[in-house]
Amino acid sequence: MDRLEASPATCFWGFLDPDLDPVLSVSDGTELTIEAVSHHAGDAPDLMMDDGIRALWAGIPEAERAPGVHVMTGPIAVAGARPGDTLRVELLELVPRLPYGSNCAAHWGLLYDRFGKERITIYRLGEGPGFSETARPEFGYDFDGRDRYDVPGFVTAPDPRRRTPFGRAVEVAVRPHLGVMGVAPAEPGRRSSIPPGPFGGNVDNWRFGPGATVYYPVSMPGAGFYVGDPHFAQGDGEICGTAIEASLGVRLRLSVVEGFPVASPVLETATHWFVHGFGADLDDAMRMAAELAVDFLVDHGGVTADEAYSLASVAVDVGVTQVVDGTLGCHAAIPKSLVTPPA
Repeated sequence: MDRLEASPATCFWGFLDPDLDPVLSVSDGTELTIEAVSHHAGDAPDLMMDDGIRALWAGIPEAERAPGVHVMTGPIAVAGARPGDTLRVELLELVPRLPYGSNCAAHWGLLYDRFGKERITIYRLGEGPGFSETARPEFGYDFDGRDRYDVPGFVTAPDPRRRTPFGRAVEVAVRPHLGVMGVAPAEPGRRSSIPPGPFGGNVDNWRFGPGATVYYPVSMPGAGFYVGDPHFAQGDGEICGTAIEASLGVRLRLSVVEGFPVASPVLETATHWFVHGFGADLDDAMRMAAELAVDFLVDHGGVTADEAYSLASVAVDVGVTQVVDGTLGCHAAIPKSLVTPPA
């Protein structure tokens, strides 16, 4: 099985660009493991950085981490993927690289105007190998290394005196997933990694985890697949600015699908199909998700548009994916019982 390690030679930081050369080419149906590294590892470098991550920080200068913030591993070219095809990504297993993760209540968070500061909270997985069912907040500190947390990968020197233990024992459900995953955008040129779009990217749906399958519209030969922004857990909304940001190993399978066109990322779980809408505000994101849900029911449910509109109102759940990525996101959950799965 192929393995793609995260290094200065295999990662790009803060941007998406369809002109990037692939760092790996694989055949259709390949299973491989990819290292995904959190750009927040510097929030607790003594706990969230190892030699490989430190080498990545040293090998990609701060000036090259722009205009966005995320560390991406890739791109990967998939043989046979052509514009108009669909890339299927089966997420088979996620493994924690280190047992610690960081949550940043940031200046881009929804309630920054209420708190007026940025704060880091460090979480630890439960004891034992692999993923536990829960993670526990260990300590927090107010971020003051800069006027604002505006340098991707900023490293805060550990200072036990400033690390305030969390007020009481709390456990949160672990939902390992990838906040960023997708294919090369159709538009040429470098763009920020922060706003999601039809190509995927920073969708921030916590359901993009083990056992899920995600479908992306291919816009260039080879697809240009990448992963990044790994998370231990996140709630719908991601309201303070981030999830529990942490580095993961990702085992997945990449294959090309014909005859199943998608306009933006489509997620398949054991029980539902999810379509994703994006917009400058939640009204726009909600409308896009609703339109895509109706279209999906027409295309795969054997119903008319009128019938799909009714089903979408009585059986489809529309929710807020995230409100902190500049371009906001909504998702619509379509029960599998309403549609015919693709061949």
